[in-house]
Amino acid sequence: MSTEVEPRGTIALEHRGRTAIADRVLAKIAGRALAEDEEAGGAARRVLGVPLGRDSMESTPWVSAKVDGDLATLRMRISVAYPAPVREVTRRLRELVRTRVGELTGLDVREVDIDVARLLPAERSGRRVR
Repeated sequence: MSTEVEPRGTIALEHRGRTAIADRVLAKIAGRALAEDEEAGGAARRVLGVPLGRDSMESTPWVSAKVDGDLATLRMRISVAYPAPVREVTRRLRELVRTRVGELTGLDVREVDIDVARLLPAERSGRRVR
């Protein structure tokens, strides 16, 4: 007596299982994408508007993410290097984050809210003369 087994590729997609991406994973992906841009940096966590640390171009930006099915919503708090044009930097960051999140997760990023908390002087190479 023989039994036939269907080839692996014939199982319908909806019966193969599901993949869930946690909000914190999405936030980490978005944070890494932000780190790719030299004119954007981190902003310290704030309570009632008061920073609890130091804003720095080297620190990781604060990112909050919400996944709802195949849709993602992101909020982030960053610093921008002065004198970079803030509007251009945020436009570029939105596109970068949408692209990276889409490539790595397949999610559709519907909204990217960016709060520019501070303008920081661009890092200078070499030593300062006093």
